[in-house]
Amino acid sequence: MIFSMVEAQNVLPIHKAEVTELSTNKCKALERNLKAELSKNKKWKSLMANKKMAIGLVDLSTHDIKFAGINENNMMYAASLPKIAVLYAVMDAIDKGDVKDTPELRKDLKLMISKSNNAASTRMIDLVGYKRIEKVLRNANSSLYNAGTGGGLWVGKRYAAAGARYPDPIKGLSHAATAYQASNFYYQLVFGKLINFKRSAEMLEILKDPLLGHKFVYTLRDIAPNAKLYRKSGSWKNYHSDSVLVWGPSRRYILIALIEDSKGEQIIRNLVKPVEKVLKMSKSLKCSQ
Repeated sequence: MIFSMVEAQNVLPIHKAEVTELSTNKCKALERNLKAELSKNKKWKSLMANKKMAIGLVDLSTHDIKFAGINENNMMYAASLPKIAVLYAVMDAIDKGDVKDTPELRKDLKLMISKSNNAASTRMIDLVGYKRIEKVLRNANSSLYNAGTGGGLWVGKRYAAAGARYPDPIKGLSHAATAYQASNFYYQLVFGKLINFKRSAEMLEILKDPLLGHKFVYTLRDIAPNAKLYRKSGSWKNYHSDSVLVWGPSRRYILIALIEDSKGEQIIRNLVKPVEKVLKMSKSLKCSQ
């Protein structure tokens, strides 16, 4: 059953009484198709084999949600992508009344996400602190960091030269993500389950309409000009990452890529079309296969 046209046209999030954990939507058949398609590129096949390329894909086009991953529980350095975790922690602090909601704060949140502004990001990190960010990410109700399943989103350094580090317990990374938990972040937002429906809607609004047009956005604006994009990316040296929720009339999915390669930005641009090919040919899949 396809989401109704009313839902498709409405602003996210979607009201849904029960939302299962993303992992319960794992689709082995979709995963096989995804890996087979991406492996046609020899460079990508090598990167995946050496755990230098991680992918998360969530098909939201029907009520039968499908998740597929490649190296999805392998935590990698993700540069600015984990600023989504800072957004989450600050919104949680606002919701609990521990941080005053001001126009200046909202401006910093938008700058942090849409332009990946490091000064604004550092102000937000300083506002809530590393330990609060960690506590929010480990929240049992919406866990986005779990040491038992490879880690997840992590922020343990200001986006500035100065300041102490607070590395993650598994790999000692300062800005990290797994493709699974980045996918899980957007998945929970889609259904209004991150903090609560109101705050999920506010976070989606901040993530909407990215002002940086590279990586996934470069391709999506060409092939899907009418789709709404909710997005955060990151790059530092050979580490390139991107995360996007695509919501349009003919495509509804979450896509995550974490790449360790000097050509990572171009690789991420080129991933969109083969991924969409996999989604189109996988519509009738039975995920128990």
